[in-house]
Amino acid sequence: MGFSLFINFDGDCRQAVDFYAHVFDSEVQGLMTFAQVPDGPEQPANEADRDRIMYSAVPIGGVTLMFSDVPSGMPLVKGTNISPVVTSTDKDEMRRRFAALSEGGTVVMTLQETFWSELFGMVTDRFGVTWQLSHESGKTF
Repeated sequence: MGFSLFINFDGDCRQAVDFYAHVFDSEVQGLMTFAQVPDGPEQPANEADRDRIMYSAVPIGGVTLMFSDVPSGMPLVKGTNISPVVTSTDKDEMRRRFAALSEGGTVVMTLQETFWSELFGMVTDRFGVTWQLSHESGKTF
């Protein structure tokens, strides 16, 4: 099992990623805009978001920080725009943890296959923390 953090921005993700990579003597990895996302029901295309960052990462001190701009119109509250990400190669383990986090919470995105993961889901637990669970299978965009 792995652990990382996902940080959301409202249109200034590219600048933030470049800044953090510079500050921590690291390199930007896997930068993808919304325009580069394969069309699909889980990520409908929105012309206004074409240049926003859908995904990027910066390794810092053995942990990979992941970054994204939120789609236009999605509310973002600075200070609460960070969510823990749990990765695993064990789908059953992911289902158990997702179910446990869902008890008394709210499912944001059911566990499902996406273009970046064989199994991915998001849930806000009963304490208000939004978790992302992602299967690590070596699947690449």
